[in-house]
Amino acid sequence: MSFLASFTKKPKLDAAIKKAAKARPYEDSAADASLKDVYQDFADIMAGDSLRAATLYHWGVTLLHQAKGKQPPESINIYRNAIAKFSFCMTIDPNYLAAAIDAGVACMDLARARGVPPTDELYEMAKRQFEKANGIQAGVAAFNLACFYGVRSEDENCLDALKTAKEKGNLPEDADILADPDLVNVVKQKWFKDFMASLEEDRRIAEEKLLAAKAAEEEAKKPKPKNPNEFDPYHTEKKAEPKATKASESVDTEESPGAAEKEAIEEASAPVAEAPEQSES
Repeated sequence: MSFLASFTKKPKLDAAIKKAAKARPYEDSAADASLKDVYQDFADIMAGDSLRAATLYHWGVTLLHQAKGKQPPESINIYRNAIAKFSFCMTIDPNYLAAAIDAGVACMDLARARGVPPTDELYEMAKRQFEKANGIQAGVAAFNLACFYGVRSEDENCLDALKTAKEKGNLPEDADILADPDLVNVVKQKWFKDFMASLEEDRRIAEEKLLAAKAAEEEAKKPKPKNPNEFDPYHTEKKAEPKATKASESVDTEESPGAAEKEAIEEASAPVAEAPEQSES
């Protein structure tokens, strides 16, 4: 298959994926007929194409979702077909992470649909797929492994896997954890309740730290008051003029003539006006 052919078939793959997603919510015969067309599209794209691994994966995912909407025994064959597609995908691309995870999920779902005991080989197959996924990306399937251990009531291993999923940030929402059918054997146990309580406590602490960090950031933005004892090389202190002492004030008072004395001196120094001559009568 030429390099150009890969590009020409990519739009067909995208169209098939969209068609599968559109038919997924429905469970009637029309949806089944539409999915048959999708599967044929996937098969056509695969032939000698470099996109065959991606095609197989999406083919498997479409089968997996279809099986989830069916009841046994119809769902059983669809699950098996999905597992086969995932396995073929990983034969082409051994590091196809999503295929490893979904293959394990399909094995768990098939085991539940068949009602087999926890020791059945299907659960072992699921475990191997989840471990393979963790080998590709550490901790990515930790919660899936917790579900596997939950089915087998392996409490310690289940808790360790839950802690790993928490550490890696791969835990679902609390409601989804509590509603997971694979954890029904452990949800009422004290260690599990303590773990769920720790999630709530961790969120509370994280929220408090976030609020404290925001408060500190706002406080840092406020102008800081100036330290009066801090040396400022650009500040010149204005010197105050010395005030006259009381002694000097008293001396000045003694030396300065009073108002009455000034008036007497001025009168004494003023010229005396001559009296006008009287005419003889």
